[in-house]
Amino acid sequence: MTVTGEQAALVERARAGDAEAFTELVNESRDLLWSVCLRVTADPLDAEDALQDALIAAWQNIHKFRGNAKFSTWCYRIASNAAIAVCRKRRSVPVDAADVAGLLISADETGQVDDRDLVTAALREVREDFREALVLREYGDLTYAEIAEHQGVGVQTVKSRINRARSQLSEAVRRATG
Repeated sequence: MTVTGEQAALVERARAGDAEAFTELVNESRDLLWSVCLRVTADPLDAEDALQDALIAAWQNIHKFRGNAKFSTWCYRIASNAAIAVCRKRRSVPVDAADVAGLLISADETGQVDDRDLVTAALREVREDFREALVLREYGDLTYAEIAEHQGVGVQTVKSRINRARSQLSEAVRRATG
């Protein structure tokens, strides 16, 4: 999807230095950007740092936005990269999040915390590039093409990574449950 209409006008104003236009563009997807940062970093303080880094990067690089995707998709990629960068800086927590477990298993409101913990631990065993593709697909709801662009690989590679991530996750859960 390309940018059209009102959003295109806001992008042009933001490119010209209009901070209010940029704020309006970002406000449309701020909750999603925050969620991505939180899920990738698994820490509210790190997520805040990542979100701030992402917003600064988006503002500084708005001139690079080509408009051949939605603005929110472009920002989502920046936020995802910023969150991964924060994780890599601190390296004490792998690039996955406890909340990602909830996307991959159904847990009711009464809480299947043990299952979430199990899946979270299993996700740590999944290779990082596979895990990232799976998280972007399952949580971020990105298309295979968008994930391919984000990871700098082909669509078939993305499909393979997601399939392998699911297999590795399933095997890790099986090992953990005996």
